[in-house]
Amino acid sequence: MAVRRHARVGRDNIGMTQSHDVPEGVAHPRAIRSFVRRAGRTTTGQAKAFETLGPRYVLPYTGQPLPLATAFGHDAPTVLEIGFGMGDATAHIAGLMPEINFLCCEVHEPGVGALLKRIGELGLENIRILAHDAVEVMDHMLPQGGLAGIHIFFPDPWHKLRHNKRRLIQPPLVARLARRLAPGGYIHCATDWEPYAQQMLAVLSAEPLLRNTTDGYAPKPDYRPLTKFENRGLKLGHGVWDLVFERV
Repeated sequence: MAVRRHARVGRDNIGMTQSHDVPEGVAHPRAIRSFVRRAGRTTTGQAKAFETLGPRYVLPYTGQPLPLATAFGHDAPTVLEIGFGMGDATAHIAGLMPEINFLCCEVHEPGVGALLKRIGELGLENIRILAHDAVEVMDHMLPQGGLAGIHIFFPDPWHKLRHNKRRLIQPPLVARLARRLAPGGYIHCATDWEPYAQQMLAVLSAEPLLRNTTDGYAPKPDYRPLTKFENRGLKLGHGVWDLVFERV
């Protein structure tokens, strides 16, 4: 399986892993998953962050309902982020919105360590991390109607046509995500691959529990930072598409 460079937020660790298009003889999961596991080296700083901050900010996967107020130490609207890459955008947004709790799912260990390091540097108290598949977290630990928002930034686009079925944004998952949102809650997706943006728009528009907040693609919300990779792409004429839908 080809792995894209991991310069952009959440790009390499998110995708649809199913029983489609898998070479003969290669073991594979049959359930929908929110990631593709990839190798990476944890730095000394990330390892230290794991040791010192992990016990406070990394939650265990239990497969049981998660009391969000208990997990964060206070009651506040909660946003689920699926795949945060190295966590720069996550830390930036959490710093802008201290009144919001951010429950962040990521299986890439260096990424988790990097976000823990940023949490320590910025003194953030409104982030908790689950180093586990976001689909299982959502299905088994999060109540319906309990989320204020969901962020999915730059998921793997799976460029080849035969791999499109592996994309994260598909009708069954979107239906499950929508049911986890409180009325008025939102789902914000972003991609730099236009065919995937078109698919996202079609899938989100077809979900009866969601409505588009604008006509087509949304202007980039102020809270989402411009990443270095994204900025370089924009200078080269590459597009970026944001989509923001609300739960009706």
